[in-house]
Amino acid sequence: MAPALSVIVPVYNEGENVVPTLRGVVGRTHTRPLEVLVVRKIGAPTQPELALGAVVEVGGPGEAPPEILLNDITRRVRIPRDYIAAEAARQVEEIRRRQSAYRAGRDPTPLRGRTVILVDDGIATGSTILAALRALRRFEPSKLVLAVPVAPQRALDALRSEADEVLCLLAPEDFGAVGQFYEDFSQTEDAEVIDLLERARTPSHEPDHGHASAGRDPKGTP
Repeated sequence: MAPALSVIVPVYNEGENVVPTLRGVVGRTHTRPLEVLVVRKIGAPTQPELALGAVVEVGGPGEAPPEILLNDITRRVRIPRDYIAAEAARQVEEIRRRQSAYRAGRDPTPLRGRTVILVDDGIATGSTILAALRALRRFEPSKLVLAVPVAPQRALDALRSEADEVLCLLAPEDFGAVGQFYEDFSQTEDAEVIDLLERARTPSHEPDHGHASAGRDPKGTP
């Protein structure tokens, strides 16, 4: 059986902040393996910014089928199944490109039997995190923890059944958007993500045999 590691997995969703979460993880989790979970949006045919759902793939190609989670919009709008399948496949290719760049030739960190901590810069609707949690659960971690700095209470309540433990610093009643709680919420470039992950793999950040964590990659500081 694999040692009980804490794996920190920052979630990376296009157009979102990743650096504050990664900076904090690299600076404080010296002995925890670090992975990045790339989640991509499935956009509507004529409105790419309108999310129909999310797709995520954990591990490497062939380890497990991608997790595709559609939201209520697809029930109200007639979206051809062929479109959703083609768009999901396109996003999976982009996920694999990013995962390959971020891992720099490393094999994915095994998650089975380990404590996995999924971190994000914050939660708005919860659809991205829901897809991420369900994808991670397939890999049979001994414990799945969700940790975020801010989220609306309704989203946290909906996600509690998906994680073994949910940690959130702030759940304001007047929640509008994640970005309102950050001084800097600019988008993160691949080069900065790769640099932070490389720093996490240096000798001073070598994993011990106690924990493994999985988190999402946010940018900016709350």
